[in-house]
Amino acid sequence: MEFKDLEIFQLVAEKGTVTEVAKELNYVQSNITSRIQKLEVELNTPLFNRHRRGMTLTPEGKNLLSYSKKILLLTEEMKRAVLNKNEPIGKLEIGTVETVYHLPNILTSYMKSYQSVDLSLITGVTEKLEQKVLDYKLDGAFITASNIHPDLESYEVFDEELVLISNSPHLKLGELEGIPFLCFRKGCGYRARLETWYQDQNISPQKVMEFGTLETIIRSVSMGLGVSFVPKSAVAHLEQSGTIYCHSLPSEYSKVKTVFIRRADSYLTATIEKFIETIQHNRQIV
Repeated sequence: MEFKDLEIFQLVAEKGTVTEVAKELNYVQSNITSRIQKLEVELNTPLFNRHRRGMTLTPEGKNLLSYSKKILLLTEEMKRAVLNKNEPIGKLEIGTVETVYHLPNILTSYMKSYQSVDLSLITGVTEKLEQKVLDYKLDGAFITASNIHPDLESYEVFDEELVLISNSPHLKLGELEGIPFLCFRKGCGYRARLETWYQDQNISPQKVMEFGTLETIIRSVSMGLGVSFVPKSAVAHLEQSGTIYCHSLPSEYSKVKTVFIRRADSYLTATIEKFIETIQHNRQIV
């Protein structure tokens, strides 16, 4: 069994067709097909269900996919560890919730120090990012701390205060039922906090509106579309200018921690180790 066969198997599982994989790898389709068939012969079991719309994994295929991800991840880590034990190098894939206010400082400091690293960043909600780290799809992620999965190791980044924001300085509790609640999609830690507060106050907003970016949420609040729950640091300048107004909630709802997570069983390469050191250094000077 070759590593390349496993890479091709994973791509076919992800894309669902041999045609797309052949196009991406610049291979002929017959090469892709023969490699999949070779795996099936070696393992003595079908790995895909073939149908007119493409290919889907069999139960045995799903089982192999889980092991394949771990094998290829360890292979990549092995290469990085052998190539350079001390100097960060290679690809680093990080996820983050959109509201990490100090993230530019961390990224700038890291990239200035380690220019050989190819760092890529994706945004998402806490729940999805945590799952991507667990599934070995990300090297690590900045998330809102809650019940951290036991397979993850976490590092504190900073503490944050969440505030309810509106375009009115005199927002009253009784008015919230009729005001749309603007938020990220399900899985966002901030949304979960405000939903808990709403439930405890017996508030049922008539409308919940989901947005993809923090900027859109804040602008919509400033124009009077609704209210939201965001880090105070992200809107302090807008509060000073009178663009939006901040309303404090009790600490059990408003105090949160942002943490950086990675899989506890993954090899601590120099690339990720120096990234964690950069986070901790920035935490000291914030």
